Amino acid sequence: MSRGQRFISQGETVGDQATGLVWSRSANPAGWPLFWDEAQDYVAGLNQGEHLGFRDWRLPNRRELFSLMDYAQANPALPKGHPFTEVELAWYWSATPYAANPAYAWYVHAEGGRMFFGDKGRSYYVWPVRGESHVLPVTGGPEASSGIPWPQPRWEARGQRVRERLGGLTWSKCADLAPGPVNWFRAVELAEEADAAGLGGLHGWRLPTIAELELMVDAGRAFLALDPEAPFRDLQPQYWSATTSGYDHDWAMALYLDKGGVGVGMKKDAHYHAWLVSDQNGMD
Repeated sequence: MSRGQRFISQGETVGDQATGLVWSRSANPAGWPLFWDEAQDYVAGLNQGEHLGFRDWRLPNRRELFSLMDYAQANPALPKGHPFTEVELAWYWSATPYAANPAYAWYVHAEGGRMFFGDKGRSYYVWPVRGESHVLPVTGGPEASSGIPWPQPRWEARGQRVRERLGGLTWSKCADLAPGPVNWFRAVELAEEADAAGLGGLHGWRLPTIAELELMVDAGRAFLALDPEAPFRDLQPQYWSATTSGYDHDWAMALYLDKGGVGVGMKKDAHYHAWLVSDQNGMD
């Protein structure tokens, strides 16, 4: 294994050194899209037949699928040099139901990395996974046993800042810095202004990456898809991330906190809100 290598191929399986999960090397072993219930049955059939020598295959949860996405890439949005085959530029089912409607489940689009929910009665692709991650937290959804548990307490509030102990970042207690929706360039400026002013007595303020924003999602909830004990004010339904889309650099990734989805927006359009993070602890 070369230094820094993320994926290790072992025959027709691929180990992800970043998460500890093991994926099917083929990203479409079924050969065609399936309904959500059919996808569950298909994975059960893999286990009955000891597919590739294992009996613990499953549909990944939404956070596990999301962990494969590299937003610097597109077509597909997977890390450069990945070893996977038969990657479809299409939606992939997760095991995570949508909290607001059990007839829907979360899926991820491999083309650019968007994550939304869709009708379980429609057909999408299946990418089996096995193992348990040593770094990915639980989603908050029904499959809460898959992933590391949230720390208790998760939140530490002090003045204008909140320490989130799962991701280890400090967030601005005000979750709408403008206030109101702004374009991406103004959101970046707001972070620079907050850093220069030492918001809440801290520096290092910046826009969060899309992975940092997604970590805030409680997939067991909707409207907002956030732990109700989170002590923020002025929470909004949609947020800019610092992550530029690899599909088109005029766009940036955004979090839909109302539902829990991940999408994109044109940087020049004032559609989303600014919520800031700092790498400084802020609780010492």
